Amino acid sequence: MYAMTHGSQLAVNLLDPTSLLSSFGTFGIFVVLFAETGLLVGCFLPGDSLLFTAGLFTTTSATAVIHLSLAWVLVAAGCGALLGAQTGYVIGRRGGPALLAKYKNPKLHQAVERSAEMLERYGYGKAVVLARFIPLVRTVLNPMAGVLGVPVRTFTGWQVLGGLLWSLGVTVAGHVLGSTIPNIDHYLLPIVALVVVVSLIPVALEIRRARRAPANGSS
Repeated sequence: MYAMTHGSQLAVNLLDPTSLLSSFGTFGIFVVLFAETGLLVGCFLPGDSLLFTAGLFTTTSATAVIHLSLAWVLVAAGCGALLGAQTGYVIGRRGGPALLAKYKNPKLHQAVERSAEMLERYGYGKAVVLARFIPLVRTVLNPMAGVLGVPVRTFTGWQVLGGLLWSLGVTVAGHVLGSTIPNIDHYLLPIVALVVVVSLIPVALEIRRARRAPANGSS
């Protein structure tokens, strides 16, 4: 399913999509997406950039250092995103608010507040789908939905839709770009850096919104 050098197995950088893919291939995609969308400890993992980079590597030659099968990448991405979200929902439903209270990370708690706001403002369906495209929020909203008692059928239906749109959509976008630009692997680092920056824009906007909220409240 992928090719890699022996040296790439010696050290793995969990924040570097290329390192993850060279060491674990499509299995790494499943594990990372499952952890990011289902386990609160996976909030730091690079879901967006990993999917996009995997899509790029499906267009490299079979003799390249990293070459992935598009079919297997889509299967791994879809399964990881869907099973992870459903697991997060079950954990939240069984663990309740006490589960979220165990984590002291301020950014994580900001994401909890944002998730609750999204569920209230947009309704269950729209919030579950939109959360897939917002780092941190897509990690927290699934257990939050369980904590708040979102009906299991409602959550499952919308999370499947959102999960497939996100995981398959970002992967296919990488594949299309890689198919359009010859020798895409020569430009991999700047492209991945750009994807990381773009994926962090929602986080930056959320931080800005959170900082403005106290100021507006005190005026």
